[in-house]
Amino acid sequence: MGGILKFYMLIPFELYRIFYTTARLGSISKASKELFTSQPAVSYSIKQLEEKLGGQLFFRNAKGVSLTAEGEILYQYIEKGCSLILSGERKFGELKDMTSGQLRIAVCSAVCKNDLRKPITLYHQLYPNIRIHVRDESSYEISRLLGIGEIDIGIINFQENTKEQLHIVKRINKEMCFVAGKKYEALSFAPISLRTLTETCPLIALHKGGSTRNNLDQFLLSHEIYKNPQIELNTLELIVEFAINGLGSACVTKDYVANELAGGQLFLIPLLEPLPKKNLAVVIKKDMPVSTASEKFLELVLQ
Repeated sequence: MGGILKFYMLIPFELYRIFYTTARLGSISKASKELFTSQPAVSYSIKQLEEKLGGQLFFRNAKGVSLTAEGEILYQYIEKGCSLILSGERKFGELKDMTSGQLRIAVCSAVCKNDLRKPITLYHQLYPNIRIHVRDESSYEISRLLGIGEIDIGIINFQENTKEQLHIVKRINKEMCFVAGKKYEALSFAPISLRTLTETCPLIALHKGGSTRNNLDQFLLSHEIYKNPQIELNTLELIVEFAINGLGSACVTKDYVANELAGGQLFLIPLLEPLPKKNLAVVIKKDMPVSTASEKFLELVLQ
């Protein structure tokens, strides 16, 4: 029995594909056109399959060919397998041609607002049939999601890229700054020390636990300032709003508040001490094939 099973497994799938197409269309000539081959080639393939199986599959009629009783039984089984395989081939082609598929990205909201808005907009214009999923997560969570394959691309804080399974595609450096609203405009007239700023104006920051807050705490500690922010919030959008409303100063990336600075809602507070840059990285999972959808998006990010 094992030998018989092994014998049937050696039959090339292409022979079954030709049998399936001929049986479905009921014509060797029509099958040859759909398969982009000659009629003699189709006839020869059917003869090969009949010889390997040991029985006749078709008989000729006035309109073309019809299945024998044995051929009808075989078709009932082959139809399911071939239709699934051919559907899979078509789906694979659609994914390669960017006519279907999905792109899964995880970033922090500040990055998405500035660095990804343009490439995502252009990507959607170029490939409107690709579904785009964007998640706002912490760097730690983004690393985890990449590791388990729930996202395709992430943007994380470079300092946290300590996991060997991540591959850096691009690094992004952000200029940090302190800003405040009209109430503290006087602080923008001349450079002041970090200590003077923290003693003169309340600090607004994100809650503890994220990389942005950790970077701020480390900067304060490096200058021996042990003061906690007076106001802690969940999002950068709220931090900007609170600063505009005169509730204190905030440390953010300069490009994130470019519009508010240009419109006079916020004012840049120059410090005597240089602020460290915020280092980000566009990452993917190492040693994993990149989908066509992800590859096309990365091309736009790298431009």
